[in-house]
Amino acid sequence: MTPGSAAARSYLVRQQTLFGDQLLLGEAADSAIEPDTKVDGSQVEELAAFNREIRECQECPLGATRTKFVFGVGNPAADLVLVGEAPGRQEDLQGEPFVGQAGKLLDKMLAAIGLSRQQVYILNVLKCRPPENRDPRPAEVDQCQPYLNRQLSIIRPRLIVALGRVAARTLLKIDESLKNMRGRIFNYEGIELMVTYHPAALLRNSGFKPNAWVDFQAIRDRYRELAGLPPVEGPRAAGN
Repeated sequence: MTPGSAAARSYLVRQQTLFGDQLLLGEAADSAIEPDTKVDGSQVEELAAFNREIRECQECPLGATRTKFVFGVGNPAADLVLVGEAPGRQEDLQGEPFVGQAGKLLDKMLAAIGLSRQQVYILNVLKCRPPENRDPRPAEVDQCQPYLNRQLSIIRPRLIVALGRVAARTLLKIDESLKNMRGRIFNYEGIELMVTYHPAALLRNSGFKPNAWVDFQAIRDRYRELAGLPPVEGPRAAGN
């Protein structure tokens, strides 16, 4: 097997693992995006100071039940921010968002469009784990959302991606299905926002993976457009 064919096979296996048997072809993802990963030192310090300010928060009952406060991780000057709903068990134990199986899948999905968690910023609406991973309650969201807004005002991203129905409904304050929110561009506090599946949903139902790949290519394309990067060849179904 030649080096080129080995690389192609590796790429196709990864795409199948991530996004299922519906093969969608486009420019190789590994070299698709070359984002500016330079970090503004003032943003680093401002985020760190804000973390110190709120990490002992006890404004809602979740403060008393958490193991660790989960602030966020990534590039403080990221153009792309991904928002989940709340920490899970592993996140609560480690104090970092998306570090369990869903987080590993998210890392692979980002790699498929040429990004890593060091180049984006990842956080949740809630900073503390709800018991038994239940959905966030309105009072908990009301308490935590100003923290999220402050983080976004420091990072100043060009694009937000809401991961899952709960995160999207929480951010947008609309009662719509995930199906109706996918494929659209919304506005959140002056920042464009797109919606896709939570990685945990893809682990539960692999049938969602082809649609998730369509979403992530749209996210890639919009990200590139907002960042002033040249477009890549659009996806096309195999055999077309």
